[in-house]
Amino acid sequence: MAASRKAEITRNTNETQISMALNLDGAGKSNLELKVGFLEHMLTLLAKHSAMDIILKAEGDLHVDFHHLTEDVGIVLGETIRKALGNKAGIRRYGFFLLPMDETLVEIAVDFGGRPYFVYNAEFPTPKVGDFDTELIRDFWHGFSTAALCNLHINVKYGQNSHHIAEGIFKCAARAIRMAIEMDPRLHDIPSTKGVI
Repeated sequence: MAASRKAEITRNTNETQISMALNLDGAGKSNLELKVGFLEHMLTLLAKHSAMDIILKAEGDLHVDFHHLTEDVGIVLGETIRKALGNKAGIRRYGFFLLPMDETLVEIAVDFGGRPYFVYNAEFPTPKVGDFDTELIRDFWHGFSTAALCNLHINVKYGQNSHHIAEGIFKCAARAIRMAIEMDPRLHDIPSTKGVI
C-alpha cells in the first residue's frame, strides 16, 4: 500500500469557504462543520461506509439557499480524492454496489479513469427532506464527478421515502468509491492499457 494517501484542499469563492482533509485509508471517521444538518448527516454516512477519514469545515451563503454550499462541497470532495489518489497506480479503479435501504434500492457504478461523465436517474417523492432540497443531491454528485474526473452512474431502482432514497444514494456511492480506490493486491501499475489515467 502507498505510504500516504492523504490530501487537503481549500476552496474559497465569493459564495463559499471550504477546507477538507481526507485520508483514503482511514477508519470512516468524520469531523464536519457545515451548518446544513441533512448534508452533514449524509457526509457522516459517506465517511463511515467508504472507510475514509474526512475533516471538513464549510461556510457559505446559506441566507440565499443551500445550493452553493452543497455543490461546492461535492466539488471539494472530488478534488481531494483525486489529489489523494495521485497517479492512481495500484488502485482497482472501478467500483460498484447495489444497496437496499428499506423499501429503496440503489445501484451505483464509478470509474476513476480520468474522464468525468455523470448519469443520474433518481426521482424523489417530495421536493424536500426537512429544509433540504432533494434536487441538490444531483448537484452534489455532479460536482463530485466533474472534480474527481470520474464516471459516476447513479440509478435508483425504486423507493418511496425521500430520506431513504437520499441515504441510499450516499451509502451506495460510498461503498462503490471504497471498492474503486482500494489497492489491488495483484496489479501494482496504472490500471489502464494507456499507461496513464
